[in-house]
Amino acid sequence: MTARRARIFSSFVAVLLTAACTSYYEIPIETPIRPKLDVSAFQRVLVAGFISGGTEDVDANLETTRLLRSQLRTKSDLRVIDSDVLPLMDVATESRGGAETEGGATNGNESDDPAAIREDKDLEPYEHIFADIEYWKRIGEEYQSPLIVTGTVMFTPHSRSGIVQREQEVFDSFGRRRVVPVRTYMERKGFILRPRFVFIDGRTGTTLHSENFREEILYNANQSTPALSSYFELMDRLIPSFLSTLSNQKIKGTRVLLQ
Repeated sequence: MTARRARIFSSFVAVLLTAACTSYYEIPIETPIRPKLDVSAFQRVLVAGFISGGTEDVDANLETTRLLRSQLRTKSDLRVIDSDVLPLMDVATESRGGAETEGGATNGNESDDPAAIREDKDLEPYEHIFADIEYWKRIGEEYQSPLIVTGTVMFTPHSRSGIVQREQEVFDSFGRRRVVPVRTYMERKGFILRPRFVFIDGRTGTTLHSENFREEILYNANQSTPALSSYFELMDRLIPSFLSTLSNQKIKGTRVLLQ
């Protein structure tokens, strides 16, 4: 037993001596992430526009198109095409109307007003546009066969109430400060952002990849935050995932080295 204690004590002393003589260095590292989609065949990218709905306070179609083009200019090797946003709502409505006329059936209760798109189910009558190979092939021919980015964007108001835990400062009789968790009932409001990005081959008009995202933000009910500010805050969370679909991204971190 004595020998065992001696070995433990020796190991402990060795650790202390090593620690006393060791220097610690933090080395910045970058870990590459391979893209989900191989875009090596493309030199140009066209962010064509989106079918959008939700709140009328933000034009999610126009804002998303502008934002993605800006991000791709600085963080992608693809050349971004500057063009007018495609009127996808009109194109989808016209093509659907032609199909209904040929089929001899229409639904008089449906509205073609973009303001009528309030929920995900309201997008369904228009989503066939993304499978229209001939339409996207024509767009590709017009813009020299780029990678086309399109899809849907829902930006909707949201509210929630319930028990929320928050931190509260308290002081004892001696004036000493403490922070304690407090559970209170709160009403909160905010927004939900649900984009679906569709990547289309401009050479063939076929869909290469699609991906859905969802982000949510809530504020205290008495806090007034502009809808556009909330939109950009939510998009900031999504942009890295969007970019990782098209180009190599890097995760930055640090590694501790001993010397």
